[in-house]
Amino acid sequence: MVGLSIAWRGARDGAAVTIVDPTPGRGASWAAAGMLAPVTEVRYNEEELLRLNLASHHMFPRFVAELESDADLPVGYRACGMLLVARDNDDNAALADVLAFQQRLGLDARRLRGSEARALEPGLVSSIRGGIVVEGDHQIDNRALVEALMAACRGRGVAFETRSVAGIERAGNAVSGIELGDGRSIATKAIVLAAGARTPEIRGVPALPIRPVKGQLLHLRSRDASPVLTRNVRGLDVYMVPRPDGRLVVGATVEEQGFDERVTAGAVHDLLNAAYELVPEIAELELVETAVGHRPGTPDNAPLIGPLVHDGLLVATGHYRNGILLAPITADIIVTLLSGSTASWDIERFAPARFVALENAS
Repeated sequence: MVGLSIAWRGARDGAAVTIVDPTPGRGASWAAAGMLAPVTEVRYNEEELLRLNLASHHMFPRFVAELESDADLPVGYRACGMLLVARDNDDNAALADVLAFQQRLGLDARRLRGSEARALEPGLVSSIRGGIVVEGDHQIDNRALVEALMAACRGRGVAFETRSVAGIERAGNAVSGIELGDGRSIATKAIVLAAGARTPEIRGVPALPIRPVKGQLLHLRSRDASPVLTRNVRGLDVYMVPRPDGRLVVGATVEEQGFDERVTAGAVHDLLNAAYELVPEIAELELVETAVGHRPGTPDNAPLIGPLVHDGLLVATGHYRNGILLAPITADIIVTLLSGSTASWDIERFAPARFVALENAS
């Protein structure tokens, strides 16, 4: 998602762009749910990341309008809001802490009683104890977004090389090309490394502490294609993202299992059970798909955006759970840097060099 967004934005600005990827658009973003929820998913001690998330979130309406115009395809962007709910008193106490944190940060979130939450979403179980509604958190159909980016890239003349990347080639301290998995090379003076969790596998790149964080999720569907929910609903252990066509995306696990591709019975059970405790109607839905993705995690959960050691090498990876949310601002930053200008956003906090410096020091 990040790489496609950069390629499209770069081509729109007149750059000659080649995407090198054996399966473009089929990484972690294909297996995502498409939540755009910077407020609901805010975490303690990640205030700088929150600011970046909010800035990118605000860019989405224009990003979507321009992309849909270029691609002539819809991307399923919905300003539907998010409802965070408590199934019991312990969860309700946890929500009180979440709301207090959100309000300290000046975020737009509102506390609800259980009855008010059920008035918004009648499908919630009657024992719901309370909730937080965040009207500004939205969603996008991640797979429709990928298809639109692919189409927009092609329409703007982006070339696709469906080969794996083996390494980065250099001439002195500057990049000179990309070594492909079949031994061929592509000469270039500028490379944007947006390889997600696979970044450490590419030769010639300084060591970066990026790891795959496995996530399993489910796609359910109602018999008559009617949505079970009207907005995103999240409990402390599960989230549910409704699509207008009756699909319901349920996710997602967070597992340190390397590049394990297996869908496990335990994960399916846990996700369905957690979702059922909040919305009993899901028991009547058809299980139509299971999916596994590998988020590119970093030690501080923040992305790596900017130049890295060698002249002409830019990095846009390590977005962890925020790859879709941060696609617009990451593309804007990287394309601006490629043009030789200064990025409009202060990216020092997210510079890849913060980890390279630590590696050299050790």
